[in-house]
Amino acid sequence: MDIAGLFDIKGKRALVTGGSGGIGYMIAEGLVRAGAEVLICSRKAAAVDAAVSALSPIGAISGFAADLTTEEGIAAAAKAVGSDNVLHILINNAGTSWGAPIDSFPRKGLEKVLDLNIAAPFLLTQALLPALRRAATPDDPARIVNIASIDGFRIPPWESYPYSASKAAIIHMGRHMGKFLAGDHISVNAIAPGLFPSKMTAGVFDFDDPEELERAASPLGHRIGTPEDIAGGVIYLCSRAGAWISGATIPIAGGVATID
Repeated sequence: MDIAGLFDIKGKRALVTGGSGGIGYMIAEGLVRAGAEVLICSRKAAAVDAAVSALSPIGAISGFAADLTTEEGIAAAAKAVGSDNVLHILINNAGTSWGAPIDSFPRKGLEKVLDLNIAAPFLLTQALLPALRRAATPDDPARIVNIASIDGFRIPPWESYPYSASKAAIIHMGRHMGKFLAGDHISVNAIAPGLFPSKMTAGVFDFDDPEELERAASPLGHRIGTPEDIAGGVIYLCSRAGAWISGATIPIAGGVATID
């Protein structure tokens, strides 16, 4: 048993969508620090450039701008990965939310969330299957990790209907995909984060307010998620330690998944 190499992902090639900020940036940093060659993408080129500039002194990272809700964006991602290249790890992290009272919830909000949170991960995975299959072996499957949310398990305290629905959907869609990709030696899992600092969560939560932190306390303590929390879960799933896992969802939320 090679304990020293159990969580080793050195030399693996990974794509992290939405990797320029928030949880995506945390995941990208963790993978880079662990020795993977990382590609990131996001809609805004300036944000991608800033993230690449910040992480390039640590290890191998590059990036590109793409709107994954469009055919052009999916094609750009496939081109960036390369038709003759391999992709060991795909992190479907890019996502968005929209909140509004049910009586006035706009159709465009519903469509925007479902397009990015559900359609884009499916279509991107489809486009990158050749590169994932090329990387996969029976002993070391290619890995797809979908970033869901603890709100895919529970009813959130705000009216973000398509967000919670999309996160529940990506958990089940991943299990469905995992069944049919197992024969190609590709595993599909999900991580369901709780409260982490990001542009999205900053819109509904004041991280500088001690009273808000108190109200958001999880069973495991009065704090929010850290980069180490999310990176550790991803590295586990993508290393030898997670090679025999598919169809699983890991809540990284301080025990919130235990609350009825």
